[in-house]
Amino acid sequence: MPIRADYRRKAVRCPLPGATVGTLGMGVGGIVIGMPLGEKMLIKQIRRSARGGEAVVTGIGDDCAVLRVPAGHELLVTTDFTIEKVHFRRHWHRPELVGRRCLTRGLSDIAAMGGEPLAVFLSMAIPSDVPQKWVDRFLKGLLDLAEEFKVPLAGGDTAQSATGIQADIVVVGSVPKGKAVLRSGAKPGDQIYVTGELGGSAAALARLGESKPVGAEYFRHFSRYSRPQARVAVGQWLRQHRVASAMIDLSDGLSTDLEHICQESHVGAEIEAEAVPRAQVGRWKKELGKKRVALEFALHGGDDYELLFTSAEAVPAEVAGVRVTRIGRTTQSAGMRLIGADGKSRPLKAGGWEHFRGN
Repeated sequence: MPIRADYRRKAVRCPLPGATVGTLGMGVGGIVIGMPLGEKMLIKQIRRSARGGEAVVTGIGDDCAVLRVPAGHELLVTTDFTIEKVHFRRHWHRPELVGRRCLTRGLSDIAAMGGEPLAVFLSMAIPSDVPQKWVDRFLKGLLDLAEEFKVPLAGGDTAQSATGIQADIVVVGSVPKGKAVLRSGAKPGDQIYVTGELGGSAAALARLGESKPVGAEYFRHFSRYSRPQARVAVGQWLRQHRVASAMIDLSDGLSTDLEHICQESHVGAEIEAEAVPRAQVGRWKKELGKKRVALEFALHGGDDYELLFTSAEAVPAEVAGVRVTRIGRTTQSAGMRLIGADGKSRPLKAGGWEHFRGN
């Protein structure tokens, strides 16, 4: 599948991904997208930088990519937008992190099905006022993460945007036939689990939204070296060991994504407030300590990309090196309830991200 260069502007000589600021030329694994590049040259540059993979028979350079699906497997396909001023802001987020999160969104969907990512496709619409350096750094973040997961960039598209950066990531994966973990498999009485910790990204964004400084205590929630991390290995382990009865990735917030499982599985849920693993933030100095983010951020904040799953089986406290926490159980009666430390319960409404709702 070709990646087209549909927009033109004056060529700018800028540092490339992997190159030191102030240097010119191809860095290690770097991509040149300085305009105006002809389509053939652009494709040649990207083909030189994007790694291949066993699943890719024919990648960048043809009208379509040709993929090889493992014998006895079914295809998984997911697509996710990353849109400026909706999912990120240029003056808040480093371009490498935006690129990393763009790919993480797709990889996390594959993880939630217990699948294996096979290939990635990226389409970008970019306004003419975006510096070339920003685009290069975005691509570096995305390709660095692709290299971590050994998944090839097999194609995509580029175009000019009238306003704002828009990136659409498509990730193709596979799962053994009939073994995909769906949202619809939960049964009443199953225990509810989450991986990792929740609410850190939402807490950091809330501070930025209030024009408050985000210092080192929040840095890991904006760092391409730690967060976010798609839980692909965890999802595969849960599927291979037949542990998860239903599963979803936490991109829109625990309350909203849990509601998806409840609706698809026709069950209710009870969540124990004190059991929800809240992210810890604080200064690095030990004497100042750390504090947990507010429960509201852990319940309703998005952008965590952890896995939420149900199970009737015993689940280890750690899977594939990732902490797993039991936070509640599914119920026969519909609706979601939050049980406080005092044992009293109250309705839990979906309060996470929902497009077109004005949140």
